[in-house]
Amino acid sequence: MEDHVILVNENDEQIGTMPKLEVHEKGILHRAFSVFLFNKKNELLIQQRALTKYHSAGLWSNTCCSHPRENENTQAAALRRLQEEMGIKSPINFLHSFIYHEEMENGLIEHEYDHIFIGRFNEMPIINESEVSHWKYISIPDLLDEMNMNPENFTIWFRICLPTVLEKLSSTHFNFN
Repeated sequence: MEDHVILVNENDEQIGTMPKLEVHEKGILHRAFSVFLFNKKNELLIQQRALTKYHSAGLWSNTCCSHPRENENTQAAALRRLQEEMGIKSPINFLHSFIYHEEMENGLIEHEYDHIFIGRFNEMPIINESEVSHWKYISIPDLLDEMNMNPENFTIWFRICLPTVLEKLSSTHFNFN
């Protein structure tokens, strides 16, 4: 069965569902989430997407990202995918939401109402190799340097989300312990 995603309006109200690939081909606004886990050194756990992914294969991205299923709470979906992709059970907290629209190099379009979650995790993940090929913890300064030198090595949504996460964390002194 093909995965469907939740179509939403600009108020994040569900207006329908559609197959995931079709949504990305047409660029229709849909609900998504992105998880950012930091260790006690404030290094971010990032993943390299599996080479078998239909888009952004082999690119580095945030700890976990995906789409909730119909009738699934977005935070519960984030926890589910965190475990499915990275083998991680860890509490997460909602940070903020925003909408973005970006065309990718392969003709697909990301148009998401993205819910951002953050948390702490200090262990090694147990990756699902059909989802993730590699992982690493990286300091924010090193990550920003890598992203500036080689932006093509990172997913489009990660390049968009990371600055909003860093801005929100620095401006709110968010406590996610």
